[in-house]
Amino acid sequence: MDMDMKIVFPGGKKVDAIYKGFTIKTDQSIKSGGNDSDPRPFDLFLASIGTCAGSYVLSFCEKRQISVNDLGINLKINKNEETKIIDKITMEIEIPSGFPEKYRKALIRAAELCAVTKHLNAPPTIDIYTKFR
Repeated sequence: MDMDMKIVFPGGKKVDAIYKGFTIKTDQSIKSGGNDSDPRPFDLFLASIGTCAGSYVLSFCEKRQISVNDLGINLKINKNEETKIIDKITMEIEIPSGFPEKYRKALIRAAELCAVTKHLNAPPTIDIYTKFR
């Protein structure tokens, strides 16, 4: 099944993606010539990891009628100083003191179901080419 996403250039350093009826806006930092008016593309990449896992955590808790009011997820991002590339992301699921002990490991397994993380563990090939309009 093919899915298409359109990338457009609305001005300045902004680059937007149009996908499934949504416009996903990005910009660059002021230091990089942008207005810093929207997240940078890499910010969205990181957010997709956390929000994807969060969706599975939310669903897990809802099915068991566990309140998510005091739940949270922190991503701890380690960038290799030499390569300037992120070499480790640690996901910390914060649970309230009354969270059922019997579900702690299952909550981790639910977060591991995230499709974004699965794609990072088995990345797709990316083919890049040019074509005339």
